Amino acid sequence: MAIFIASTKSISRSSGQSAVASASYRAGCELEDKRYGKTHDYSKRSGVMSADIILPTALASAYTDISRSGLWNKAEAAEKRKDARVAREWLVNLPHELSAEDRKSIAHQFAQ
Repeated sequence: MAIFIASTKSISRSSGQSAVASASYRAGCELEDKRYGKTHDYSKRSGVMSADIILPTALASAYTDISRSGLWNKAEAAEKRKDARVAREWLVNLPHELSAEDRKSIAHQFAQ
């Protein structure tokens, strides 16, 4: 039996979290956090199946060449409060009966 689960989590400064650090961990890459002057390096992390940037249709043409670091540093800069919610994480668990390509396609459609 196929099971689909979706949930959302907040990335907030009041919990000591950073959107740049969270994105670096989830993508398994190295990103520079300009707000805190740190470099988060999770490039040795294994298990990352895909790390794509999917922008909303309205923004896709305006930011066709935005980098992962640029995107998440802009998200951090947009919020000024110390208790701000700087990002949201969507967890989408798709059935294992689907192929890896099908799961990726469905996740992209959901994100769009």
